[in-house]
Amino acid sequence: MKYSIEGAPLPVVICDLEAGETMITEKGAMSWMTPNMNMETTGGGAGKMLGRMFSGENLFQNRYTAQGGPGQIAYASSFPGSILAFEIAPGKEMICQKSAFLASEAGVQLSVAFQKKLGSGFFGGEGFIMQRLSGNGTAFVEIDGHVKEYILEAGQSMVVDTGYLAAMESTCTMDIVTVKGLKNKLLGGEGFFNTVVTGPGKIYLQTMPVNQMADTLRPFFPTGN
Repeated sequence: MKYSIEGAPLPVVICDLEAGETMITEKGAMSWMTPNMNMETTGGGAGKMLGRMFSGENLFQNRYTAQGGPGQIAYASSFPGSILAFEIAPGKEMICQKSAFLASEAGVQLSVAFQKKLGSGFFGGEGFIMQRLSGNGTAFVEIDGHVKEYILEAGQSMVVDTGYLAAMESTCTMDIVTVKGLKNKLLGGEGFFNTVVTGPGKIYLQTMPVNQMADTLRPFFPTGN
């Protein structure tokens, strides 16, 4: 499989497949394709379906296979931002935000990444759900806005406003902590919680989380009577 990512800030990834090659994607992610791309919808078993549901994805996935010769298929981002390609392999897993997964080669597996280490009792210690990409192959993920990458050394941390962490290598760890000081919580305008990511590993931060954009635009939407 060969690919190109084009068109920022409204990007699309265009994938050229050899005969017999297969890609998997979430429902509705396909934008255009050649006529010889055969689609098959699959759940992959109850356990995998449940895991996708908790990680913010659809219960079913679509498999696209090039039949009778080379084929092409394209996946466009659903929000202004970036599309990143990750090379997934054993020991090179990625942890991504909910709904980040766009498409991948058939050898990539999507499951729940359950972050149990939470510093705030507000969450009841139940954890914070993200997506884990494992297996083998190239995976494409959506990033909201511009992406900034940092490499954290062992023990080095970055404090991130909740929602701005798009992805991290699985060697990193994450904790949710409360903002210190009651006045800071109530008057600071930054919310009650921050995300602390600790290395070793690479992290990917996004500049325009879709939920933040929705909150910014909400006052301008007409309200019903």
